[in-house]
Amino acid sequence: MSRAVMSSQQKIAEKLTILNDRGIGMLTRIYNIKKACGDPKAKPSYLIDKNLESAVKYIVKKFPVVDTRNNSQQLSQLHKEKQEILKNLALYYFTFVDVMEFKDHVSELLNTIDACQVFFDITVNFDLTRNYLDLVVTYTTLMIMVSRIEERKAIVGLYNYAHEMLHGASDREYPRLGQMIVDYENPLKKMMEEFVPHSKSLSDALISLQMVYPRRNLSAEQWRNAQLLSLISAPSTMLNPAQSDTMPCEYLSLDTMEKWIVFGFILCHGNLNSDTAALNLWKIALQSSSCLALFRDEVFHVHKVAEDLFMNIKGYNKRIADIRECRETALSHAGPLHRERRKFLRSALKELATVLADQPGLLGPKALFVFMALSFARDEIIWLLRHADNIPRTRNSDDFIDKHIAELIYYMEELRAHVRKYGPVMQRYYVQYLSGFDAVVLNELVQNLSVCPEDESIIMSSFVNTMTSLSVKQVEDGEVFDFRGLRLDWFRLQAYTSVSKASLNLSDHKELGKMMNTIIFHTKMVDSLVEMLVETSDLSIFCRAFEKMFHQCLELPSQSRYSIAFPLVCTHFMSCTHELCPEERHHIGDRSLSLCNMFLDEMAKQARNLITDICTEQCTLSDQLLPKHCAKTISQAVNKKSKKQTGKKGEPEREKPGVESMRKNRLLVTNLDKLHTALSELCFSINYVPNLVVWEHTFTPREYLTSHLEIRFTKSIVGMTMYNQATQEIAKPSELLTSVKAYMTVLQSIENYVQIDITRVFNNVLLQQTQHLDSHGEPTITSLYTNWYLETLLRQVSNGHIAYFPAMKAFVNLPTESELTFNAEEYSDISEMRALSELLGPYGMKFLSESLMWHISSQVAELKKLVVENVDVLTQMRTSFDKPDQMAALFKRLTSVDSVLKRMTIIGVILSFRSLAQEALRDVLSCHIPFLVSSVEDFKDHIPRETDMKVAMNVYELSSASGLPCEIDPALVVALSSQKSENISPEEEYKIACLLMVFVAVSLPTLASNVMSQYSPAIEGHCNNIHCLAKAINQIAAALFTIHKGSIEDRLKEFLALASSSLLKIGQETDKTTTRNRESVYLLLDMIVQESPFLTMDLLESCFPYVLLRNAYHAVYKQSITSSA
Repeated sequence: MSRAVMSSQQKIAEKLTILNDRGIGMLTRIYNIKKACGDPKAKPSYLIDKNLESAVKYIVKKFPVVDTRNNSQQLSQLHKEKQEILKNLALYYFTFVDVMEFKDHVSELLNTIDACQVFFDITVNFDLTRNYLDLVVTYTTLMIMVSRIEERKAIVGLYNYAHEMLHGASDREYPRLGQMIVDYENPLKKMMEEFVPHSKSLSDALISLQMVYPRRNLSAEQWRNAQLLSLISAPSTMLNPAQSDTMPCEYLSLDTMEKWIVFGFILCHGNLNSDTAALNLWKIALQSSSCLALFRDEVFHVHKVAEDLFMNIKGYNKRIADIRECRETALSHAGPLHRERRKFLRSALKELATVLADQPGLLGPKALFVFMALSFARDEIIWLLRHADNIPRTRNSDDFIDKHIAELIYYMEELRAHVRKYGPVMQRYYVQYLSGFDAVVLNELVQNLSVCPEDESIIMSSFVNTMTSLSVKQVEDGEVFDFRGLRLDWFRLQAYTSVSKASLNLSDHKELGKMMNTIIFHTKMVDSLVEMLVETSDLSIFCRAFEKMFHQCLELPSQSRYSIAFPLVCTHFMSCTHELCPEERHHIGDRSLSLCNMFLDEMAKQARNLITDICTEQCTLSDQLLPKHCAKTISQAVNKKSKKQTGKKGEPEREKPGVESMRKNRLLVTNLDKLHTALSELCFSINYVPNLVVWEHTFTPREYLTSHLEIRFTKSIVGMTMYNQATQEIAKPSELLTSVKAYMTVLQSIENYVQIDITRVFNNVLLQQTQHLDSHGEPTITSLYTNWYLETLLRQVSNGHIAYFPAMKAFVNLPTESELTFNAEEYSDISEMRALSELLGPYGMKFLSESLMWHISSQVAELKKLVVENVDVLTQMRTSFDKPDQMAALFKRLTSVDSVLKRMTIIGVILSFRSLAQEALRDVLSCHIPFLVSSVEDFKDHIPRETDMKVAMNVYELSSASGLPCEIDPALVVALSSQKSENISPEEEYKIACLLMVFVAVSLPTLASNVMSQYSPAIEGHCNNIHCLAKAINQIAAALFTIHKGSIEDRLKEFLALASSSLLKIGQETDKTTTRNRESVYLLLDMIVQESPFLTMDLLESCFPYVLLRNAYHAVYKQSITSSA
């Protein structure tokens, strides 16, 4: 009966489980209070309020006994705030109360364990020993953390004062809490006294580490000689299961063991003098680190604290000397030791990950190796992060900087990924292992037990039955396994059989304990793989060095391929949260999201910069192939042929394009090679995972790169136009197109490195460049080129510095006094216009057309004003064209004749430019979409004459967008339609349109007197661009009479009659000045008819004798030959 009371009723296993979990929760809360009190923004306002400063100081000074009655003057300021103080400090106050209750429960359990004389051996009753040591360390850590909150007295004192003011009495927990805070001013000193009765149990548990800890704390050279973690060192045993008598100890964290040893032997320091094994463990632990992690980024400087504690104890001079010696060893040897370990682990984990990726079936027998590798690597990373943030001033910091840490984290993540991916493979293996081997061996062990009480027998039998009932079919059916009950039963059984008076004493049956520890590991391989990954490889750490390490990784090209490890670590962060501190979930979640976002963004930026550099290099190489660069080569060849020596002696010969590809040997590495290597390494990292989930948010690394490429491609295209608003300089469209194609070729090659849809990038960017503004509201190449052609090129045409040459289908500079900064032909010939069409596409060219039409509509508006000024004279002239004398008299009454012709010429120039752009667009689209263009052309050519004009205009609009010429220009119709005035009736508008044509017709003869009106057969036009009038007259007439629903043909016939009669009159003139270029002006009539789809040569013959046209052509050609001679 006494046995039952001592073991099962004490519920040691259950209490250890609950208290350990609660201890971590309390640590989390205390840690958050410390951080809040250390942050001026988060600190309770009462602690920083200047008005309350004296009151707070008084409470702290008198703590814990504050006389509230006799010091009302000093505490008067708190009266007003008492309600708010009680409300806002309640969470902090009751956290301290919870710590006190936790302390009470721990003390009670430790006393129970001592009373039961529990046997501890990490190699036998692993769970019991581990939980016991964890509880001691958690308790110690918690009390140290409480003592580090400087404001603890102020918080507790303020709360209690407010409580006393409101309720007339102190809080019932306050006296004990206040005393605890005073007692634990120096927590370790107090706890050393407290643990005197627990010394036996604690030292026994710690001494059991003497077989485990030294074996784990070996140098890299010893690991290398033992070929640790290698699967291929012994191929014959590759399929044999990795076995050990101490399975759970193999992947036990070294960091955890060091905390057990250091804190444990500080609390039971007497054993250091009496037990050599204890002293050896203590020394090894002190030599490994200069500081230990208390909780997250809070550290504990072991040597200093231990030395200070032992200073006050008599007879401890030797121990103090040991501590100093260990400190020197730690400072001089720990850094290089851990550096070599990390170096070994990088290669070992790489080998392990590579073999398992090729043969995932080995995860079954070699699962222990995987978790050992993860645990070893995690220990080294945490050691580095801890020490990098707490570098001793006197030491070389190089030992605490590891630029290759990303590689180690990367291979950890690779092993984690293998475990998650091939979980079912491991489940199949261990389900068969448990049922086919473990159950049989355990059954034999149980049968061979000399004494086995009923309770223990029932538990053992349930273990065997549970394992025997397992089958592979359960794995195949996707059944969810849960062995938590079995593991908890084993934990309970350890507690029952480890007490001194147990019938079945585990200390006498160590084989049973070791076998059960192995079975527990096997069950975890079936149902707790995720928990095992968290236990062995969780890196939920918050250190400033973490971000620094990421930037160091990116700076080193060979390490950039492992940079994805840092965003992957962000997925660990949420595992450090605890249900007792839910308020920090959002803070940690936001931190993990912001860090992950920053890492991925930086990686994408780095890749983008590399791609941009490659693009710049390729654009430079592509530029060397432009036709303009071959002039010098041709010139040299010609001079060489004619044996002329024009160049200076010693002038270096220009390198030909392609010379950069000629290599003398393989060792020669160009800048482009380095860029490509760096890019391939970084892209490997970006492409490593399709997406990763951080705090229920999904991140897609490739999308970061895609968005950065879109932004940079957009900026680069606009930048490559080299548009200078001040000097009005801009790149030639053909050169820009060459650069853009070179850029796109590089971007297309990115698909070889990363699985991104680069076509989507092209579509998004290039389509935006066909609009006036991009998605960010920035100007595009469409707006830049439209602005340049309108404001620079066409404005210079209007000023008489440039002429349109129909024969060359280009605008050409005229010899003038002021030289232009650009050659118009180089921007407007057919190849440049095709390049422009290729760049802007149909949308961009439509925008260009609309902008041109806006300028035309403003000119037409001015022309209409001039018509209104002369409306009476023009009305009479319209009906008097067969009365020469009356026409001459009326003509003299007309005003602004030159202005009308000039504005019509400007319209003609703009329309000529547009026809060039449309023709180029048609050529480009015919190459890209020939079948679609031919269908549109066929559709346009077969519109029946009786078709409704609205339907016809829709067809014309489609045709115009394809670059096809139309009888009626839809864009011009739209532009002129918007001019309709509300004050003028449609009939009046129609009359003005008719009179405009009359005005132009009767004004044509005045052109003959202009010196610049001479026709040049070489250019098939006039130097003052009056040949563009033909296009202007036809297009304006077609558009105006479409809008006003008049007959275009009739109005053009009327125009031809008026123009013919007006021009025939100058044939009778005798004044040579007036008729200077009469023949050249006659040719305008032929041009108008040739340009018009509505007029015929027969109609012209009826108005104007063809013989005059023939003689005119003869005269101008003859004059051209004479002038050239």
